[in-house]
Amino acid sequence: MRCPFCAHEDSQVKDSRPSEDGAAIRRRRQCEACGARFTTFERVQLRELTVVKKDGKREPFDRAKLERAIGHATRKRDIAAEKIDRLISGVQRQLETRGDEVKTAQIGEAVMAGLKALDHVAYIRFASIYKDFSDPGDFAEIAERVEKEAAPTDHDKLL
Repeated sequence: MRCPFCAHEDSQVKDSRPSEDGAAIRRRRQCEACGARFTTFERVQLRELTVVKKDGKREPFDRAKLERAIGHATRKRDIAAEKIDRLISGVQRQLETRGDEVKTAQIGEAVMAGLKALDHVAYIRFASIYKDFSDPGDFAEIAERVEKEAAPTDHDKLL
């Protein structure tokens, strides 16, 4: 692993431990040249994914983009980092099982489903960008739908 500080080719692993509910391995490394310490993550990748954009352009799947998008939606919400990591890994695994190419709409729908189960406010935040809300009525409509789906039915109250 190349050192991010001095670009030396060799580093020594000082500590390894499972991360993200066992979906990744976190490694603490130390550069043999400059002595700097840094962290790397090792994840299983089923296949190389290509994202097909709305305009037909193709680009490699970028997990960091997914992390940023979900990070924006979950910012300042009381959600454990492990739950967010599990969501990101789950979405990525779900996409990898679909084939080598995935449409942006498939990514958006997978994230929406995961956020809806995780946190309703984060779900609405993500939906506002993904669905390109243009007026306050769009927010009200989705909030009403989420509230209606989350409300217990009369049958649930009896149980």
